[in-house]
Amino acid sequence: MGQLRDRMEQDLILRRLQPSTRRNYLFYCRQFAAFFKRSPAVLGEAEIRQFLLHYIEVRQCSYDTYKQIRAALKFLYVVTLGRRYVIASLPSPRRPRRRLPAVLSMQEVTALFNALKKPKYRAVLMTCYAAGLRISEACHLRVRDIDSQRMVLRIDGKGGQDRLSVLSPRLLVVLRRYWLLDKPKEWLFPGGKLAHPVSSNAVRRVFARARAAAGLESKRCTPHTLRHSFATHLLDAGTDLVLIQTLLGHQSIHTTSRYTHISTERLQKTTSPLDRLPPLDAEGRA
Repeated sequence: MGQLRDRMEQDLILRRLQPSTRRNYLFYCRQFAAFFKRSPAVLGEAEIRQFLLHYIEVRQCSYDTYKQIRAALKFLYVVTLGRRYVIASLPSPRRPRRRLPAVLSMQEVTALFNALKKPKYRAVLMTCYAAGLRISEACHLRVRDIDSQRMVLRIDGKGGQDRLSVLSPRLLVVLRRYWLLDKPKEWLFPGGKLAHPVSSNAVRRVFARARAAAGLESKRCTPHTLRHSFATHLLDAGTDLVLIQTLLGHQSIHTTSRYTHISTERLQKTTSPLDRLPPLDAEGRA
């Protein structure tokens, strides 16, 4: 893409989009250009439709991937190229039926953490669970984000929204032991190059190995499952839903309320209206 890529990157920075979003948008736009072996500046609506259909029908991409590809191309044509009309008539993707998130029991979380042998990866994944963080949020924690005086973590959240989450006393002990071993300077969990944080993909690979070692291969879980488990376990313990919304950084209580559907302890404590009816005649018969 050459100069067009540089211009788009500048536009992404000017819009103050997150680094991960910038990387993804540029990646999919490069894929678009490589697919036709021409600059997007000379392509139009017909090529965009063909490219999107290829990802849906041939590559069978997920809803989230398709939505991000479309958003990347929309940014390119609307903002960088100033050709809004090219993408205006493209239909918006319809959200598929949303499945309830997978959640680990406390025993399964314990088995997973016991399977993690490297202190850094155990610490980063324990942080995801202890504070309800997304994997990218945990990876981008800085040493200064730990406030042991107030027992809170400062999170650089999704969409540039800062928030605070709880700093567990038990997690603080884990982080201090880890710090004594690795002595991180800037990033709490540095990558191979100390100037950069550990990559989310590296943590996902370690998680996958630990999941297998813990005997959880049959569970449909990823590092994000630890965030779902955090919310569900708090709800099981009687934590207010609005507080959980704040800790997770959700904009809408509707997003947080889905955890009420998977809180088994709340379900078990619920009395069916059938049990409140007086005895029926048929129930008294042998």
